[in-house]
Amino acid sequence: MRVFLAAAMMVLLAGPAYAQTQPIPRYGEVAKEKSKQEKEAEQESERAYQRSLGNIPDKQTPNDPWGNVRSETTPKAAAKAAPAKRAKTVDTAK
Repeated sequence: MRVFLAAAMMVLLAGPAYAQTQPIPRYGEVAKEKSKQEKEAEQESERAYQRSLGNIPDKQTPNDPWGNVRSETTPKAAAKAAPAKRAKTVDTAK
């Protein structure tokens, strides 16, 4: 049973290790030349993408979630009233 578990662990760890062996272009390296089929497939996918962008309808009005809260006009400043006079307090504790 231990042999089976050890073999299973080795298989599970070998997958990510194998995935790292694929070549990745480094900074400054020139990518390999694409074949004619790859270039045609890339152009066709670009055309399909541009066609799909044409299917998206234009947005008519901006979405304003606070539209119902705000008023259309700004409130006018209220006339400033004279500050209320304070009543004098008498200190009788003397």
